Amino acid sequence: MVGYDDSFDIVVVGGGPVGLSFAASLGQSELKVAVVEQQSLERLANPAFDGREIALTYASIRILRELGAWDAIPASEKSPLQGARVLNGLSPFAVCFDPPRGSEEPLGFLVPNCRIRDALFKTIRLQDHAQLICGHSVVDATNSHKGAVITLSDGRRLTARLLVAADSRLSATRNLLGIGADINRLGKAMLICRVRHERLHHQIAVEWFDHHQTIAMLPLTESVSSLLVTLPLNAADRLLAFDDDLFLTELTNRCRERLGKMSLASTRHSYPLVTTWAHKFWAPSAALIGDAAIGMHPVTAHGFNIGLSGQKQLADQILAACRERRDIADPDTLQKYESWLRRSAAPLYHATNILVGLYSGEHPAARIARHAGLRFAQYLPFVRHGISAMLRR
Repeated sequence: MVGYDDSFDIVVVGGGPVGLSFAASLGQSELKVAVVEQQSLERLANPAFDGREIALTYASIRILRELGAWDAIPASEKSPLQGARVLNGLSPFAVCFDPPRGSEEPLGFLVPNCRIRDALFKTIRLQDHAQLICGHSVVDATNSHKGAVITLSDGRRLTARLLVAADSRLSATRNLLGIGADINRLGKAMLICRVRHERLHHQIAVEWFDHHQTIAMLPLTESVSSLLVTLPLNAADRLLAFDDDLFLTELTNRCRERLGKMSLASTRHSYPLVTTWAHKFWAPSAALIGDAAIGMHPVTAHGFNIGLSGQKQLADQILAACRERRDIADPDTLQKYESWLRRSAAPLYHATNILVGLYSGEHPAARIARHAGLRFAQYLPFVRHGISAMLRR
């Protein structure tokens, strides 16, 4: 509808899990919120399986529960994570991460990304406070201390007191706002599929840093795992093009039959690996959340958890401003959000990048260093217990 103006308090660009959870976090306010998503409403309402299993910490589960989304996810889709093992090359030695002795609770839960999206969409529809504007992309955005103006691909213009970008780590909205980012295209892809296998996984995740590849096996239902193989882009494309029989033969060989005989239990999916760190997390009348702010390497499985906690922090700051009758886009409010997110995410982001560099290196010195690093971590309980505690926060 060309030339049509619509005014909102907050416009969220991106209807992924973080964008939807942010809109849901504002559900108890009187703010007028819009969520702009380039996918159709039907696709947003019925998200397809995309291969990704999200490792949720207890902090993330609490947020989803507060929003009403956790209970909307079927129990059969919540796979408990009872422990994790990290291996290097041909060595049988493994660093073990387990729940504290005597604890009956798992480290966390694995939930399909599509089920989280589905639950958050249902939450938004039940709240009925946010307007979903689907099937359109953002082609222009201007911002100042007076507010933001967003132009959609159909010519429609939206005005907002605050524009929130949640549209992926290669965020077009971030670019329109003139916010730079460190973008690292790693030249690798993560190939994901579910497999059935002969051997039991006992709800233990395994991450295996092998030569020229990284393999992760995430335990789902009995004798079913999500298998993730990280490879150079050309090798991932070649593997993805194989027919099912040849694909399974190749996977079995790459896994060195750790799972025994395997069969496919889902479609296959491939994602190029890109990490991002925005130079700023806010601008006048605008803020970045989720992958638009920080795109984590998936090796530590914490990107979603950081995004979920970040949106809650921003939402809490906005709700506090509403209660105190302050401007929701006040620079002090947005600066507090940025400071919190930097403190919370920077150590893990940079440590993850160092870890990836160490464990993807093929130089003999790197192989020795990572083997020594695993043994160092295993025999320093505070390292393992600290990481386990972080998962259980």
